[in-house]
Amino acid sequence: MKILIAPDKFKGSLSAQKAGEAIGSVLLKLDSSLQIQTLPMADGGEGTAELLTTHTKGKWITCMVHDPLFRKINAGYGISGDGSTAFIEMASASGLQLLKPDERNPLKTTTLGTGELIANALQHPVKKIVLAIGGSATNDAGLGMASALGYRFYDRNNRELLPVGESLERLHRVDGAHINPQLNQTEVLILCDVANPLYGPTGAAHVFAPQKGAGMPDVMKLDKGLQNFAKIAQQQLAVSTDFAGAGAAGGLGAGAKVFLRAALTRGIAYVLQELKVEEAIQNADVVITGEGKLDTQTLHGKVVAGITSAAVRLNKPVIAVVGKNELTEAQWKQAGIRQVISLADEHTSVETAVNHARELIQKRISEQLDLKAYFM
Repeated sequence: MKILIAPDKFKGSLSAQKAGEAIGSVLLKLDSSLQIQTLPMADGGEGTAELLTTHTKGKWITCMVHDPLFRKINAGYGISGDGSTAFIEMASASGLQLLKPDERNPLKTTTLGTGELIANALQHPVKKIVLAIGGSATNDAGLGMASALGYRFYDRNNRELLPVGESLERLHRVDGAHINPQLNQTEVLILCDVANPLYGPTGAAHVFAPQKGAGMPDVMKLDKGLQNFAKIAQQQLAVSTDFAGAGAAGGLGAGAKVFLRAALTRGIAYVLQELKVEEAIQNADVVITGEGKLDTQTLHGKVVAGITSAAVRLNKPVIAVVGKNELTEAQWKQAGIRQVISLADEHTSVETAVNHARELIQKRISEQLDLKAYFM
């Protein structure tokens, strides 16, 4: 029997690689004759750059950048084995995990560090940059990123603006006279797993800024700023920000199109294609995927949904091993999952599941998985 193990990370517990190893090791204890392929996954969020770098036998580069509050930190990115593509995660430089809870304030945070990673990558002869934009601490529509690449921003009194969220409302003029010349020769692809517009009730500020420390007055101010940014982008740069995903990462989806002429694609779709996941599923008898939490977000562009969708098309049974399951049986069955194995249950707290994920994966699979049932 051939088993494909293709999990996402269990956030706060195990990397995708470690989760796959934990699942694989217990399966072999249960049946040493199993043929197992482990394919760690990511959906465009945390871990994507490292995954793609490893997959292409590339190298990892570390450089000094600025965090969301302009403090110097070390962050890294990957370059593919053939040297043609840079893999960057904005979260490594501009991510929410870099701030303490009391430091979070999307009026004051910047994507400057993300731009510095791009600028560093452009010092290498790359032809393409793949930028994953999940997990941001920002709502600056990419002003910070653009400033690291030579753009400058001014208010109506011709005073230069700090590239942070609260400056969007006062933005009056964009100066692109001194942008990095390498940008014109480099393709940029944004990996994005949300479809939110730039502004409005379902836009960046209203939906995501509260998670980043914004109160309602801040949300209203940021939303007005994003509306102003959209107007300036259209008038001065002739770029429309009216597209699905523009509101991703505090408007970086829009900023990447405006300043980098980037294209956007779903992160999971890109990863599935690059790792040739459908071929691996086709060669398997059973597919096991997993993630830290199975919930309604899972069904929209996450690893488990991407793997399950492909497996259903190829008529392969899918088992999901998860840290916590918040879906009803009807919901996960409708998605195409045949069995859910959850580490947290009525006897095991989420905290215990996080702290003892590897042991619980092995215990739950031993107790609950009967592979023969998929061949009756």
